[in-house]
Amino acid sequence: MNDNEKEEAANLKEEFEWVLREEVHAILHQLHTVLVECAHRFPVPLYGNEGQKQDKFILTSQPEQLKCIVTLTGDSITHADISFKVLRQMHSICRTSINQDGPWKLQQIQDAANHLQQAIGYIDNVDKHYVFRCSEEVLHIIQCLIGSLQRARTALVLPKKKAIDELMKSRNMVIKALAPNLPEDLAISFYIQSHKLIFVAYQLSSVHGTMRIDSCQADCAVPWLSDVLFMLTAALHMCQQLKDKLCVFSQYKDFTVGSRSASMVLN
Repeated sequence: MNDNEKEEAANLKEEFEWVLREEVHAILHQLHTVLVECAHRFPVPLYGNEGQKQDKFILTSQPEQLKCIVTLTGDSITHADISFKVLRQMHSICRTSINQDGPWKLQQIQDAANHLQQAIGYIDNVDKHYVFRCSEEVLHIIQCLIGSLQRARTALVLPKKKAIDELMKSRNMVIKALAPNLPEDLAISFYIQSHKLIFVAYQLSSVHGTMRIDSCQADCAVPWLSDVLFMLTAALHMCQQLKDKLCVFSQYKDFTVGSRSASMVLN
């Protein structure tokens, strides 16, 4: 190695040590700020946020096959007035409602909140005075963060849709959620997809011995979901940028400031 190469290597190692000593903690602090702000947008108790925020939405489809006026409290629909046309009967309208005695729980919201809480916990477990010794320590934390944030985002963006028979047997359908109950050939569903609350009405019929499922749906934008998804995406981008930078340094196997294992950083 000539003198120029030695000087370049020394400069790189000095930068690497600065990144471990200063920049990693600065980025973790920024991430913590973003994620706590994200937590405070959730309508459920989360990291100092009292939750139980209440919003009212109107969902309609065109032409007016379906109308639903919904009150969303926390992670549950605590009231809804629902009406939709029954296809097999041209002038028949089915009406039902949800009230606070049997709220319709949107599990996706709580699932996303749980994953976000886990991500914040990873940062909380890192002492602000801790001296990182190698890139592997930081990469371990970043990978844990990315995993939790991706799961939080996926819980909201990609709902786990149920088969029609599973839907009709679900807790929300069978435990006093609807008043009056729907006929056996009708079913409804509420779920979150991206920044929207979606309502679907299903109608089952038999055509020449073959089961047919018709559906109509309506949706509405939920403002706090847009904020949450924006902040989750921003946090993931910050994590990826730090990961990419550390991966460059990790190519130099002798770039360490000690030999502690990553398990010492996280509880």
